[in-house]
Amino acid sequence: MIKSIANLAPHSRQAFSGMLLALLAAVFFSAKAVFVKLAYAYGVDAVTLLTLRMAFALPVFALVAAVELRRPARAAINGKQGMAIIGLGLLGAYLAGLLDFLGLQYISAGIERLVLFLYPTLALLLSLLLLGRRIIFPEIMAVAVSYMGIAISLQQEGLLQTAQLLYGTLLVFDSALAYALYLIGSDELIACVGSRLFMAVSMIVSCLAMVVQFVLTRDIATLVQPLPVYGYGLLIAMLSTVLPAFMLAAAIQRIGAVHVSIIGGIGPVATIALAVVFLDEAFSAMQVFGAALVIAGVLCLGLFRRTHKK
Repeated sequence: MIKSIANLAPHSRQAFSGMLLALLAAVFFSAKAVFVKLAYAYGVDAVTLLTLRMAFALPVFALVAAVELRRPARAAINGKQGMAIIGLGLLGAYLAGLLDFLGLQYISAGIERLVLFLYPTLALLLSLLLLGRRIIFPEIMAVAVSYMGIAISLQQEGLLQTAQLLYGTLLVFDSALAYALYLIGSDELIACVGSRLFMAVSMIVSCLAMVVQFVLTRDIATLVQPLPVYGYGLLIAMLSTVLPAFMLAAAIQRIGAVHVSIIGGIGPVATIALAVVFLDEAFSAMQVFGAALVIAGVLCLGLFRRTHKK
């Protein structure tokens, strides 16, 4: 993996900026779980907090979509593409986000990030089931190592003996599954409409769906929250949603998706470190070992898939 990153020619300004953007995106994405946990300390529920996040992010994504749609060379989105984007937005941004926020009510931020980090293994298994893609033996081993790491981490957490923690982990695992389905379905659409427009429109769909859910299930007075909750909602929206999304897109443009995914392995490590510092979450030596297995398995899976495609 280090050799793969070294191939980017570190003296290149473009390569350096790409690696820096990918690193910052991974850290900012990882901070989301910590912000959510800090907001929960004030008694806000998952739906309300997620609604605040979407409300703060919506104007930015609407502006991006408007700019992209006004580009002279931009091809119009046809009805089939529009329906597909709406469906994927509901699946990958709305449902995945909701399940993740709900799960964080029951499990630690460090465990949440490790479980979410399994989404490439789920995408691989789904591609086998839905697309008939062949899986090579090294990929099977990489998946096995990742899930072994999760089992070790959860066992140390006492999860296997606690129904509430098990429920939270299943919610986050379902979030990772929804995101994996979103990734599988988005490949062709991104190639047709462009990554920025796809991201903006799918996020707008997610924001509107979250607002509708809030209106149907909550009283408007629920939006009256302590001032820190608004601050954390804004941080989640801007620092852990909007900003890293654009950083990630720019990094992929500079150094490619494979190298970005390798650097993204810092994500779970960043979450664990931030959770230890800001949430006083304990992380044992065995959990560190389990986390290392998860990260190694997922990153090796990415490298195996890249090699297998050649």
